[in-house]
Amino acid sequence: MKKGMIFTVIIAAIFILAGQASAHFGMVIPSDSMVMQGENKDVKVTLSFSHPFEGHGMELVTPVAFGVMANGKKQNLLDNLKKTTIMGHTAWELGYSVKRPGVYMFYMEPKPYWEPAEDCFIVHYTKTVVTAFGDDEGWDEEIGLKTEIVPLSKPFGLYTGNVFQGIVKLDGKPVPYAEVEVEYYNKDGKAQAPTDYMVTQTIKADKNGVFTYAVPKSGWWGFAALNTADEKLKYKGEEKDIEIGAVIWVELHDWKEK
Repeated sequence: MKKGMIFTVIIAAIFILAGQASAHFGMVIPSDSMVMQGENKDVKVTLSFSHPFEGHGMELVTPVAFGVMANGKKQNLLDNLKKTTIMGHTAWELGYSVKRPGVYMFYMEPKPYWEPAEDCFIVHYTKTVVTAFGDDEGWDEEIGLKTEIVPLSKPFGLYTGNVFQGIVKLDGKPVPYAEVEVEYYNKDGKAQAPTDYMVTQTIKADKNGVFTYAVPKSGWWGFAALNTADEKLKYKGEEKDIEIGAVIWVELHDWKEK
């Protein structure tokens, strides 16, 4: 009986760890996704790497690239990052002053992260979109990342319950039937998943690379479309796969009444 119980516990632990291993998310989270007239023009942007629902963080070393694209122009912000701590691990932050109307796309390319549980490296090309002062043109433009989710729904100004759609692209081309992981940023830790199956939800894009998800709760939601890079990296002398993820974060809001 005891051996049977021990075996059951071990198997359960394996499944739990496997679930955690598949739910990594690069995170680029601004303090405000919509800067309105008369509001604070300074937006704090935080960069981290984590299991956002469970609140388990990983180390994020200095990224390879971090910047913002606004009005069709890119600005390198890598040297402006300051080290901070999120979920008990190294993360980064930036204070960005919004000076003119426009759509601001913040993006990050991290250094490859070795994940022993998956026996591969992970690189999540992550972005989020901030709109300012009533301008909402260009929200569906491509930054030109190695892999990228191009929104078909505005990635801001979304009500809870709205459908969010995007196209998964790799090297600028749609990825048919791409697998997309969806997870809620459980910042205060109050949300509880009914089962471990519901911590990370998984959907698939259609033959044109388009995915659709109806978001059930207000707050920040991450969408990560995963592929395997053609090239490999060496770890302890052995060549290993690189999981590349196209990640976008969007914020949803509850309806307000007077």
